[in-house]
Amino acid sequence: MGIAELLQQVDGSGEFGVWLGRLDGKPVFVHEAERPHYSASTMKLPVAMAMMRKVDAGELVLDQPVTVHNDFESAAGGRFGVNPDEDEAPATWSRLGEQVPLGWLATEMITRSSNLATDLVLEQVGVAAAHQALAESTLGSSPQPASKIQRGIDDGAAQRAGISNLMSPAGLAGVLVAVGNQEGASGDYLRDLLAGNQWNGEIPAQLPPGTRVEHKNGWDTRIRHDGGIVRPADADPFVLVVCTTSDLPDADAQKLIAAIALECWNSRHDLGAVR
Repeated sequence: MGIAELLQQVDGSGEFGVWLGRLDGKPVFVHEAERPHYSASTMKLPVAMAMMRKVDAGELVLDQPVTVHNDFESAAGGRFGVNPDEDEAPATWSRLGEQVPLGWLATEMITRSSNLATDLVLEQVGVAAAHQALAESTLGSSPQPASKIQRGIDDGAAQRAGISNLMSPAGLAGVLVAVGNQEGASGDYLRDLLAGNQWNGEIPAQLPPGTRVEHKNGWDTRIRHDGGIVRPADADPFVLVVCTTSDLPDADAQKLIAAIALECWNSRHDLGAVR
């Protein structure tokens, strides 16, 4: 069964986007790849990318201390805090009031998808820098890329004002291609963060155990996304992004992404044969 047939089976239940290609940034299969979705936690990868740009520029250091707090400036004005009931990564919360290294927060942000850690890193990096990292990397033909980072996680006032974080498959694919090709210690650092992701219910789920997958996923109500670099031992790496905004039960959305990844894996020696 090809990707197109898998997508046909869920036709009418929501919006689905796919970008598949190699690390040269050229797609071999796309489906609604430039249509934006609410980003959920996929925006955390551009935040990490922007952080490392500032590290390389000498503006930040990974071992600099950051006080863990839960009070942030809203993109709509005023202040907001992260909802602990919607954050599935408890370690950052256990350090409230303490100082921790910026690099520790980045690890929690990517490997455990901590919302609180994300807003703490974003506070150091700046929303504009994170958006720039995303916008400069986005693939596709649109002159105005739809992918945007405009606010922190759980900035409810901004959300109510229509200020949202958006991600298209082409947007996330572009960041993954950039990270996959980044040379030096910063590239190694970002790729190792992604490979350490502890939430593996989508792209890695049906791949052979031990396969290296450098990926960042995201989920929310009606939202389930994953994008990653898959590195087979016997073929060239490939980049896959699947974004879903749908009425599918969350477990079914995860299974759809896993099934698409398996189709790609089975064609890893001739990726252009994917249909």
